[in-house]
Amino acid sequence: MTSRTAPTRVCFQLRVRAELLDEYIARHTPVWPEMLAEIAASGRRNYSLFLGEGGQLIGYYETDDDDAAQAYLAASPVAARWEAEMSRFFVGLEGRPDQAATPLTEIFHLHDQIAASAIENESTAS
Repeated sequence: MTSRTAPTRVCFQLRVRAELLDEYIARHTPVWPEMLAEIAASGRRNYSLFLGEGGQLIGYYETDDDDAAQAYLAASPVAARWEAEMSRFFVGLEGRPDQAATPLTEIFHLHDQIAASAIENESTAS
């Protein structure tokens, strides 16, 4: 039996300019098909964006190798065009949004804690 490592979960935040919120939402309904293909080809999956009060944007995706996914998108002409068009939507951001977003630190993951608890219970039972 082969053991599969858990994917890396990445969460990040950006702030969308309030005056551009409607346009930002419209640009994501739908995203260019060629950009969707590049995101998938980079190895990112289960990718979501959530919009909160005041333009707070939270993004989440999973990947097996985030460094490789970042490098793939950084070298992609399609992603470069998309990010060039998207950069004007964000407050206080230097560079491409896909490369300069602020990552958040994960402090809790239900599955990991349940798995750790089960292992601990097994070791104390024997």
